[in-house]
Amino acid sequence: MTPLVLALIAPAFAISLVLTWALIRLGHRMGTFDSPGVPGQVKAERRRVPNTGGVAIFWGTVLPLAVGLGAILLVGDGSWVPEAMRAHVEGARSQAPAAGVLVGCLALLHVMGLIDDRRPLGPFGKLVVMLAPGLAAPLFTDTRLLTFLDGHVGGPWLSIALTAMWLVAVTNAMNFIDNMDGLAGGVVVIAGSCFLASALVNGQWFVGAVLALLIGATLGFLVFNHPARKPARIFMGDGGSLMVGFLLAFMAVRITYIAVEPDPAETASRLGRSWYAALMPLVVLAVPLYDFVSVTLLRLSQGKSPFVGDMQHLSHRIAARGLSKRHTVTVIHIATASTAITGVFLARLEPWQAVLAGAQVVLILALLGLLEFAPHVRGLGEKSLGDRGQS
Repeated sequence: MTPLVLALIAPAFAISLVLTWALIRLGHRMGTFDSPGVPGQVKAERRRVPNTGGVAIFWGTVLPLAVGLGAILLVGDGSWVPEAMRAHVEGARSQAPAAGVLVGCLALLHVMGLIDDRRPLGPFGKLVVMLAPGLAAPLFTDTRLLTFLDGHVGGPWLSIALTAMWLVAVTNAMNFIDNMDGLAGGVVVIAGSCFLASALVNGQWFVGAVLALLIGATLGFLVFNHPARKPARIFMGDGGSLMVGFLLAFMAVRITYIAVEPDPAETASRLGRSWYAALMPLVVLAVPLYDFVSVTLLRLSQGKSPFVGDMQHLSHRIAARGLSKRHTVTVIHIATASTAITGVFLARLEPWQAVLAGAQVVLILALLGLLEFAPHVRGLGEKSLGDRGQS
């Protein structure tokens, strides 16, 4: 099944690549460029670059997913399905309701983001809309964090609340980090790849399939967004960043970090020995969450609203030390990969090894902090390529 899951990257990439190319041309004709933002928002000088790339990522992910689920629901006895997949048809069918809820949540966030990209919405209105999918996921699917707490607090209310908070936080974190060419897209591919590896190791084919589609769709967009040789020709926009953030958060919750044994006592024993495996999503997404938390605290310390964008993000703070925008993006991508790879192995580590892994993640974040506050060095790097002050 692993080759079949990985093969899904190709159609998602192709759909996104073609759509992104078309959106660039359509965007220049229709003027779908970045908006001035809400009152008080600070942005970099606006460029004549369409910000509708999220449309390509959305359809590159959702269209193959919808077609695949439709085929599975109509497959009948499964006789025409490739032999390698035949044994998994019923399992895939059982995931259809959760997939339907997921697609609905993604569509809501995508549409809100597209509207916000054209006519900026107030931050609190956006937060209320984000809470709808944040609550729908744990209420209408079995997507919940720390369900073992249910028996200790009189029901699932705490796990539902924690899951909603996680979904909203990661959705905002990816929206926040979408502020330089290629930055958010690269983080999505890195984090998504590490979540995909974990899903495949645990035999979670549906989770792996969705992540493969997300990775492929984001790569197709990055062909025109990553500043490999020149500035980006299209931006993801809120229509993309909100959707990919929610999808990463949702898939992170559905990944099984500790194998469930036939004997409940053995499962409880494994959970007791390896409780830190549940921290895997935090480790994989440590860098975007660090940016989210640090910029929020910074704005609050200055008496500003944490939801009104400015240019004080991790990327901006590193670039202010003398690195070019391209090198800044590379540094953040390397840091993200370093923590994310650690997260993949977390569930399989002995306690003392997990402590070392945690120390490694803390040191990587500390290194970013030191880089942010290092003395300014003039003349480093190449000519800066474009950035965008965002959320």
